[in-house]
Amino acid sequence: MKQRFWGGALVFLGACSFGVLSSIVKTAYKAGYTLGQVTGVQNLFGMLMLWILYIVYKFFRHSSLALTVKQQTTKNWQVCLAGIFPCLVAIFYYQCVQLVPASIAIILLMQYLWISVIVDYLRFRNKPSLPQIIAVVMIIGGSIFAAGIFNQNITLNIKGYIFGFLAAITYTLFIITSNRVGVDLPTLKKSALMITGACILGFIIFPPIFLLQFAWDEKLYQWGLLLALLGTVIPPFLFAIGIPKVGISVSAILTAVELPVAVLASYFYLNESVNASQWLGVLIILIAIVASNLFVAKKLK
Repeated sequence: MKQRFWGGALVFLGACSFGVLSSIVKTAYKAGYTLGQVTGVQNLFGMLMLWILYIVYKFFRHSSLALTVKQQTTKNWQVCLAGIFPCLVAIFYYQCVQLVPASIAIILLMQYLWISVIVDYLRFRNKPSLPQIIAVVMIIGGSIFAAGIFNQNITLNIKGYIFGFLAAITYTLFIITSNRVGVDLPTLKKSALMITGACILGFIIFPPIFLLQFAWDEKLYQWGLLLALLGTVIPPFLFAIGIPKVGISVSAILTAVELPVAVLASYFYLNESVNASQWLGVLIILIAIVASNLFVAKKLK
């Protein structure tokens, strides 16, 4: 029971970490930095930190604290190639954050919940259950309210909504590939390779000229360090420890906290306006996520 409690706490903290990313990105934009600079420095610092952690892990892997090293059959380049998706998620999501309020951007990203159900059926022929279908309908309905479509005080930015939807699609592809590529690799090595691929693609799309333009005490690197820690390093590490202790179904429920954390951060930290209909939409989405996963957890007992 104690292990399940601490495992759940780690998953919960990892989801909270993800939830504050949009507010940090919004702050970096207000400071005058661009999409390419923000994504570039996050990928760079994330890649460096993950490789350092992996080297330390390799050094101590023969100790009693080390994880069992699995036989490697996956080619490193395959995992690097899978880094295309986390790179595109960051680009689309952070572009969305630039165009719409952070509270709406996270709601658009959360659409991966129903997109993944559709992809799972079309690609892998896993037919969704009735509770899943109901949850999908609730998420879509809740998103309509949460995105402020019925609020006349909100100016709809179609371009921003498109980028948010693209972020949800690429996040779905990221989840699928991360669960199917490099499963025989140590978690840290797999993460480091994937973020290396993301960093390479990011630097191709946005050449890292900023590395030559700014001093190392520049605010950009402070934001990048925060984004790398909270978005690239800490959540995957906490999930890798916590999820096996509590199970996938319970973990899915706990990670739903990412949505209210993001909305609360945008409300209190960025002073963004969140009206009653948007809070209602957030509540509907959370109810759909929790109810569908409770059904799965009950079914598996």
